[in-house]
Amino acid sequence: MRFLKNFFLWFAVIFTVLLCVLYILNYGYLVRAVRTIYFSGETTAFLSDYNEFPNRKIEKGVGQPWAISKNYNKIPETKVLFEANSEFETVAFLIIKNDSIWHESYFDGYSKDTKSNSFSMAKSVVTACLGKAIMQGKIKSLDQKVTDFFPEYSSEFGDKMTVGDLSSMSSGLDWDESYYSPFSVTTRAYFDENLSQVLLDLKVTSKPGKEFEYLSGNTQLLAMVIEKATGEKLSDYVSKNFWKPMGAENEALWQVDKDGGIEKAYCCIASNARDFARFGKLYLQNGKWNGEAILDSTFIQKCVTPKFKDSPQYGYGWWLSDHLDKKIYYMQGHLGQYVIVIPEDDLIIVRLGHKRGKREEGEFHRNDFYLYIDEAYKMLENDRKN
Repeated sequence: MRFLKNFFLWFAVIFTVLLCVLYILNYGYLVRAVRTIYFSGETTAFLSDYNEFPNRKIEKGVGQPWAISKNYNKIPETKVLFEANSEFETVAFLIIKNDSIWHESYFDGYSKDTKSNSFSMAKSVVTACLGKAIMQGKIKSLDQKVTDFFPEYSSEFGDKMTVGDLSSMSSGLDWDESYYSPFSVTTRAYFDENLSQVLLDLKVTSKPGKEFEYLSGNTQLLAMVIEKATGEKLSDYVSKNFWKPMGAENEALWQVDKDGGIEKAYCCIASNARDFARFGKLYLQNGKWNGEAILDSTFIQKCVTPKFKDSPQYGYGWWLSDHLDKKIYYMQGHLGQYVIVIPEDDLIIVRLGHKRGKREEGEFHRNDFYLYIDEAYKMLENDRKN
């Protein structure tokens, strides 16, 4: 008994010392990481982790249900798609054709109303907010300097950084885009309770606007600019300008760094496949919804056009592809969250799930991205044959 008592006493002392060392070295956020992720049996952020963090609501208005195709779910998944959904642990898969839900399937206890973490699909939403703020005259243009809002970035390179550089992933920020290292700034941003200070402590270490480099910090800083420019919380701004006008059927949640804090804007909107798909529809319709211009069509085209010749895979807030010789643009998030838009065929594909495919050497896009498109077209072809 004395041995056990001494053991637990020494364990408590060592644990306390370890905690003190972490906080002294400014790694206190790791305590939150262990509690929310590792104690949940996960090794990285996961689909339902919004339950582990404080959130701000994205309020809904009057819901506008999607039309349902007359051939809804009449064509089964292909064998390849069935196996991929099993392998990658898909929770939702939708095919929206001609503005109607043509195929819809859910797994792992999920339904059309189940919330799921968007991860980096939120970056496309933040860029839509940028377009709206420009449209409203609250931000001058894509060329407005970040230092107009945050003079803390004034420096040799920081003076040149624009809001367009942030949206197009060409800021020159010193940011380590590592999701699995506990000491990367990306991990810190996910768990730190003072996210704005994490961003303001960053330096701009290379000339902005010259080349593509995917950095989540770009979107977080862009969201901070939008919040300052509009005077509104990001969730409220999305609700008023997008969620309500587009008729989302469910309220959404956006993770914040702490109670009353700021949105983790580079990630972490908890919503469902049907409501995520509305952003695909908005862009497919060149910014219009029920005849109303929510976004300027020229801004939409800017988003879905490569900024850099050497980086044709990205525009402003959206990933780009020419798979099957078609113009394709899509929202993408960690673990394989997708809203894929193929305008020439009036097609939107949404996939949410726990795992994703790998990126082959020399490829800009992951193999599961190609698979979801190819198998959707095979299913549509089978429908035409019947």
